[in-house]
Amino acid sequence: MKRLHIALVYNAYTEGTPELPEDRAGSEDLRTQMRLIARTLRRLGHTVTVLPLALDLFGFQRRMRRLQPDVVFNLYDDVVHGAIYDMRLAALVRMMGFPMTGSPALALGLTRYKFMTASLLAGAGIPIPPNTAILETVRAVDQHKWQFPIIVQASQEHAGIGLDRHSVVHSKKDLRLKVREIVQNYNQPALAQRFLPGREFNVGIVGGNRMRVLPLAEMDYTELPASIPPIMSYAAKWVETSAEYQHTSVICPANVEPELARQISSVALRAFRAVGGRGYGRVDMRLDEADRPCVLEVNCNPCLDQGIGLARSAESAGISYAQLLQMIIRAALERTPYDLDIPMFPTGPGGLSKRLARETAGVGEVHG
Repeated sequence: MKRLHIALVYNAYTEGTPELPEDRAGSEDLRTQMRLIARTLRRLGHTVTVLPLALDLFGFQRRMRRLQPDVVFNLYDDVVHGAIYDMRLAALVRMMGFPMTGSPALALGLTRYKFMTASLLAGAGIPIPPNTAILETVRAVDQHKWQFPIIVQASQEHAGIGLDRHSVVHSKKDLRLKVREIVQNYNQPALAQRFLPGREFNVGIVGGNRMRVLPLAEMDYTELPASIPPIMSYAAKWVETSAEYQHTSVICPANVEPELARQISSVALRAFRAVGGRGYGRVDMRLDEADRPCVLEVNCNPCLDQGIGLARSAESAGISYAQLLQMIIRAALERTPYDLDIPMFPTGPGGLSKRLARETAGVGEVHG
């Protein structure tokens, strides 16, 4: 790959809930991850400009016009409950005509609405947990027939936000209490689904027009105390001092029978493509009573920290961290099928007209 000028964008907004020092999802850890990616890209020979973005979107747009990067490395992630600004940032970058890593705005926005994602997947014939329902009020609990246990979570969050050791409920009373908590604390509806009893897997995917499924990772909950449900809660993911974090581990590559591994990989890839995911992603899945893989969540632009998550699965496939970042950038530079790259904001003198002429040459001709 030729040397590129890369604009690395991350969320610099800090006016939120005070962060605990043991929380690995905090802003300091985000900045550490950003610095690691910038160093790695520079070692690969690229020029990297780091662009923090908080509230001044117009200032960001002006800087992008001045920089004229070859590609934007999108590390922007919302830190406010219920916000979906990551979708808006991705839309702005593409409206300016710059290639961007990861998934497009539509996929980012869709996958933040978990019920809409689940509905789309079900309509595409991709298995999801039974009893999937959106609950906007506590009264809505009585409008459904439930097969307990049920897992309840915030419907517009990610990274385990809103999932805790009380999220798996066994009665309507507890379901009502959890729905009330989510509506009040997160100002959004709750998502309820049947809690599946089987094994849980993360499936990493990388690539653009030709996507590659990485070695499967299995969540190991065998060391958890019996009082804590075997789920990947926020504490299990990020809070180092919690019992969930200390007693949850990941087996990668997972020890899976070949036919089951094929089924899991196939369903994950279909799900990622169905939501319009691109570049890199992770699909979380769980087996039901019949060992059938069901999609819990599709994660576009998941965490890119070294040694965990997607990077860990890549390492199991013999892909180094630097190679993984190169693959993500290469996918961003590929032309997306069925998509016209028509910038809606001029990016420089004559830039818009030149790009329009190049992209639309021979398109839309009518012969009669």
